[in-house]
Amino acid sequence: MLKNKVNFKKLLNSKWTSVSPTNKEKHFMVIQVDHNEKGEISACFIEAILSNHITSLDWRELKNPKIWLNGWL
Repeated sequence: MLKNKVNFKKLLNSKWTSVSPTNKEKHFMVIQVDHNEKGEISACFIEAILSNHITSLDWRELKNPKIWLNGWL
């Protein structure tokens, strides 16, 4: 299975499309990326463009093309 390329240094403000939208929420943008003292990502928050609903997720989930597609499609 091919994985989405995710550059964690460019993760902030990146755009994503959900493969299985819920509540008509299909397009998302990464609005916050928190790092721990080692510089690793400790939290990632995405916002649904349609509803402005904010949720956290493990940024590694964005690598899975069965869940997320890079960009707004």
